[in-house]
Amino acid sequence: MSIIAVVDYGVGNLHSVCKALAKSGVEAIVTDSPQIIAEADGVILPGVGAFDYAVQQLRSHHLEATIHQAVQSGKPFLGICVGLQILFDGSEEGTEAGLGIIPGMVRRFRPEPGLTIPHMGWNTLEITQPQIPLWQHLDFQPWLYFVHSYYVDPVDPQVIAATVTHGTQKVTAAIAQNNLMAVQFHPEKSSSQGLQLLANFVNFVNQSSTKELAVKS
Repeated sequence: MSIIAVVDYGVGNLHSVCKALAKSGVEAIVTDSPQIIAEADGVILPGVGAFDYAVQQLRSHHLEATIHQAVQSGKPFLGICVGLQILFDGSEEGTEAGLGIIPGMVRRFRPEPGLTIPHMGWNTLEITQPQIPLWQHLDFQPWLYFVHSYYVDPVDPQVIAATVTHGTQKVTAAIAQNNLMAVQFHPEKSSSQGLQLLANFVNFVNQSSTKELAVKS
């Protein structure tokens, strides 16, 4: 059985994520151990709250290099909500430097008449990279649950895997680059579509682990 490390740095919705993963029959280990994260077959970086606090917590747990190494290793990696945002260079929300894994910034929604900030609730996803593993067996425009006032703005638009429209603003809702995938919405709160997405990630981890064993043998 594949093992997925759910990174515990004090800001993630860990219980909900692990409960959703359990429905896919995978062993999820909540951990802040660099060794366990390095040995896991896949990694999930959740996160809620403010950008600066999340980055500070990650660094206080001495996990910055561990996250970089996990992404560079080629193993499946999934960021969720603030776990997506801190992969970028920085945020308009604060002053801390992000991890800089994906070039770009985190932006605040522009005020406009009738626009509610934060963007909270269910919204449809427009998928721009249909071939990535996360989207298998999802609806054409799946409904997913969002809670955010900021969105990621990558330098390279090719990494955008999905967008969402709030008011008149179409913004990045997910990114994908090789083994790295990350989403702004909360799959663990997104009913059947979110559970399917997490099951897709588990399947991706299992397939990647099988391929790695085949190469080693």
